[in-house]
Amino acid sequence: MEMKYIRNFCIIAHIDHGKSTLADRLLEKTQTISITENQMLDNMDLERERGITIKSHAIQMEYTHQGNHYILNLIDTPGHVDFSYEVSRSIASCEGALLLVDATQGVQAQTISNLYMAIEHDLTIIPVINKCDMINAMPDEVEDEIVDLIGCNRNEILRASGRTGQGVDEILQAVVERIPHPKGDPQAPLQALIFDSVFNPFRGIIAYFKIENGTIHSGEKVKFCNTGETYDADEIGVLKMDLSPKSSLSCGNVGYIVSGIKKATEVKVGDTITSAENPCAQAIAGFEEVKPMVFAGIYPIEPEDFENLRASLEKLQLNDASLSFQPESSTALGFGFRCGFLGLLHMEIVQERLDREFNMDVITTVPNVSYIIHTKKGDVLEVHNPSGMPDSTEIDYIEEPIIRSNIITSSEFIGPIITLCLSKRGVLHKQEYVAGNRVELIFDLPLGEIVIDFYDKLKSISKGYASFDYHPHGHLRSNLVKLDILLNGKQVDALSVLTHVDNAQTFGRQMCEKLKNILPRQQYDIAIQAAIGAKIITRETVKQVRKDVTAKCYGGDISRKRKLLEKQKKGKKRMKQIGNVQVPQKAFLEILKLE
Repeated sequence: MEMKYIRNFCIIAHIDHGKSTLADRLLEKTQTISITENQMLDNMDLERERGITIKSHAIQMEYTHQGNHYILNLIDTPGHVDFSYEVSRSIASCEGALLLVDATQGVQAQTISNLYMAIEHDLTIIPVINKCDMINAMPDEVEDEIVDLIGCNRNEILRASGRTGQGVDEILQAVVERIPHPKGDPQAPLQALIFDSVFNPFRGIIAYFKIENGTIHSGEKVKFCNTGETYDADEIGVLKMDLSPKSSLSCGNVGYIVSGIKKATEVKVGDTITSAENPCAQAIAGFEEVKPMVFAGIYPIEPEDFENLRASLEKLQLNDASLSFQPESSTALGFGFRCGFLGLLHMEIVQERLDREFNMDVITTVPNVSYIIHTKKGDVLEVHNPSGMPDSTEIDYIEEPIIRSNIITSSEFIGPIITLCLSKRGVLHKQEYVAGNRVELIFDLPLGEIVIDFYDKLKSISKGYASFDYHPHGHLRSNLVKLDILLNGKQVDALSVLTHVDNAQTFGRQMCEKLKNILPRQQYDIAIQAAIGAKIITRETVKQVRKDVTAKCYGGDISRKRKLLEKQKKGKKRMKQIGNVQVPQKAFLEILKLE
């Protein structure tokens, strides 16, 4: 088909603004699917239960307008901040975007973040107000916000409802009339951008691509620019509800390639596919290696499940290339894996999938981030785990990752939110009113401070009305110390944390008190200590279980009782020397809940 009859577009929005439901209505209207259950593009149970999109999905629709037959390629993108790189590659493979805003909630943080990304790629923006059928919808106020945000005319904003199908015809017409057709040269060397990949157990990894220049033929040899590997294009085709094979695809088209790849690491989102015989001069710009932001240890509850856990993580990685892991061992938890995640939601989803899809019972340690350590010898180390830090005497200074966060909230919650951010060592960068009584706060925050409970607290103090988005903003020198927990003088490496020196005393005391309530009593005292280097900053003691050995002495000289007590004292001393305190799994889960 000629390029002028092809339209490639995506839907961008904040999480839970109705992207997947509206996509269903577009598919029904173009008769790509018959009317059926909702969220056709969210094919994971987890996606449907939580109402979120975890992976990008692409689908081709056919639409007739004014007697012309058009092909519309829709790419449905995730809305959560953790998957923003996937969103950026999806945006790079389109010429236009539907900017979806919830009529009941208005413009939110992720809406703005994704909009800026789309504008950077010169996409044509079609603003759409969704959920206009709701009783509490405020389309006029939301229209004002959109006009302020992108400076468009009011008559350009479309009103729709994914639930009832209102406004879907207008959206399809706007896609055809406003979004430009793709540009490219079908005779040039092949240049195709990979924007997603999925794993099929029978066919290996299937890569989804958009052709920028050239033509790809079934059976030809292709090369992946980033990895430098060559493969046979066993099958190529377009993405309908099922894969639809074609003999060739030319520039402007969105399609898939099957080439028998079995390793997730060989297909990278953002990579360029070119012809092995006639390669393109350069790859498409914008490729990045996906960098994990949050790290945590995952250990099997039963030590003999270690190999099963490795196999489960390898299978998960085939469907989720952004998950990284490497083996590690802990004296408290045995053998496990140090895993890297894009964020806390990503970590939660991986845990949930391990449980559901592979029936793996695992324990996860306190999540932490990577720090850059500068030693006195001039070496620079990147540390993902506090237990891997060099001795404090060797460290010159530590740099921690900083994020630039974007919080949009109602003006009544400004005070508590600023207090929360300042308590997390945040620095206010900018504060401005978006529209009406909605305020945008931009804070620079240390990533390590927000990985555990920041998002939950933000939602609690704003009664669910604050929206949060962030992106990495470099590293900053900080006064951080490694806090160790000692049980009877032995360090428990899985409980070590890096924390700011001002918080160390409070955090150490909380951990010791929590452990005192959790650890089972032994026949000897257990000393629980929090230490920074060689300095003990706080201590608690789990008292021993004491047997009354003098109960059988009914009379006689006091020296008889003293003799028995001395014998007991020696036994307890010997027991303490060889005794080993086991930290129950419950302790690690409780530490996560510390305020």
